[in-house]
Amino acid sequence: MELSEASRTIAGAILLTIVTIQFGGWFMTKIVRGDVPMTDFQKSFARAGHGHAGVLVILSLVGLLYVDSTSLDGFWLWVGRLGIPVAAIVMSGGFFASSAGKDRTKPNQFIWVLYLGALSLAAGVLTLGIGLITA
Repeated sequence: MELSEASRTIAGAILLTIVTIQFGGWFMTKIVRGDVPMTDFQKSFARAGHGHAGVLVILSLVGLLYVDSTSLDGFWLWVGRLGIPVAAIVMSGGFFASSAGKDRTKPNQFIWVLYLGALSLAAGVLTLGIGLITA
């Protein structure tokens, strides 16, 4: 199995993002120790944002191993290639952005960012899955 130049470059960029996830893990240790004041809601959204980032980055790398084995081209190739990595960024960002603010106990107006990330994830996995089945 050989990656295309585009998939190889994107995989390299995705691997570099793991440093930010590591920083998030360090920050999570500060949260659970009580060094960062947060409501229970904010703690749960911080955990969800961090967890989604890690899992979706791994899924992004797996998807890139498969995308070049499909017969997708043009727009759909790029949806299959970028849908999951974009979701990793946007979904986790949605968790963090929608819980920002002092003493917040429910999502703010930025919850739509989380839903946008969910759409990106669905588009990416559906496109890649269909592309693999029909290849």
